[in-house]
Amino acid sequence: MALTKENKQLVIKDFQESAKDTGSCKVQVAILTERINSLSDHFKAHVKDNHSRRGLLMLVSKRRRLLNYVQKRSQTEYEELIQRLKIRK
Repeated sequence: MALTKENKQLVIKDFQESAKDTGSCKVQVAILTERINSLSDHFKAHVKDNHSRRGLLMLVSKRRRLLNYVQKRSQTEYEELIQRLKIRK
């Protein structure tokens, strides 16, 4: 369910704006999206895992709040991020 260190580094490398950027909103949204996708696959096999489902809902709401912030800051960055992550909105 959790991201491995290597996968997380790949996601950070894809979405970082500079060499030392590891915590910008874009990077955080990308990491959350990867975690959400892995949990979605988990629920296909474990339908009754309600404890993890609560965690999934918390991740989705946190990603939504970050996306709202990015949208308020720059509409073009928001649209580009949504398109790169293939999040439908």
